[in-house]
Amino acid sequence: MQCTNNLKQLGLALHNYHDTYRSFVYRKGGTESPSGTTDYNLSNFGRRSGFVSLLPFLEQNALWEQVKSGGTNLPNTGDHRNPEGPSGWQASWAGWKNAPDMLVCPSDPGVPDNSGPYNSYGFVIGDRMDGATNDMNPRGIFGRVRTTRFADIIDGSSNTLMMSERLCEGATPRPSAGHTTTANEIQYKLAVAVGIAGTKAAPNVCYTAVSGKYIVAGTNIQGRWGVAWTDAQPMYVGITTILPPNGPACTDDSGPNGDRNDVCIPPTSEHPGGVNGLFADGSIHFIAETIDTGNLGVAQPSSGASMYGVWGALGSKAGGEPVGSF
Repeated sequence: MQCTNNLKQLGLALHNYHDTYRSFVYRKGGTESPSGTTDYNLSNFGRRSGFVSLLPFLEQNALWEQVKSGGTNLPNTGDHRNPEGPSGWQASWAGWKNAPDMLVCPSDPGVPDNSGPYNSYGFVIGDRMDGATNDMNPRGIFGRVRTTRFADIIDGSSNTLMMSERLCEGATPRPSAGHTTTANEIQYKLAVAVGIAGTKAAPNVCYTAVSGKYIVAGTNIQGRWGVAWTDAQPMYVGITTILPPNGPACTDDSGPNGDRNDVCIPPTSEHPGGVNGLFADGSIHFIAETIDTGNLGVAQPSSGASMYGVWGALGSKAGGEPVGSF
């Protein structure tokens, strides 16, 4: 019940934001750094998450004012740098240290308490892996820089998933970016298998990285989802509707950090049999892990009906497909 209440608060905040600005927040945006610099304190580096923009609508005005001012407590500096905060992964900055309480599900074992930069909820990108990280026109509601209006949700707000939950992967001691697994070491719900070639063309290839409830030995993983509520990369705050709830997560392209572009990151939870989902009309529904996922052996085109059944249809805002029962 607390988990669904958290999602209701997030839904209300998203609706109030839309009432004010005539669109929803972006998933990924923020300030860009001056050309040629690699000083991550100078800006958000264009990857500040939409959670930050929602702060005034989550009764977090004091934190929002701190973020807007930029502050002086930046890593390794004593000067006043960037209004609206440094890069989202600078967890030592005071404004990023503690996420609002409603971003954490009480049943998430990865979060030790209600303090820290953790999140159990993510923005739905949609049902397409190809270029998901930086897509400015995603099939789902939340993409990079550009924002979605209610008018853009042609499939109907009651048929379109807006947010869902995923277990935080790094608050407890778990391997992070660049780790190679051993046998029976990491449960697949708690990490993203990296560099699983062929998944962009056929997402079911992602299952080759799974043995029982674990990720196959010798697989490179990134185990950082949910550890930085301010970082907009999908491998921190993103959800896809491709593989079903509580399915494995993977990327097609290689690399140990959060910058992978072609991603499949289903929601996961400790709730028996499925996950909670927030729909664009503000309603909350429990989505079973047995939901129809259509044909996972093909790629999803950029337009048209979802190839991934009812689950894919829930993630697309303008696919034109009937949703049916879920």
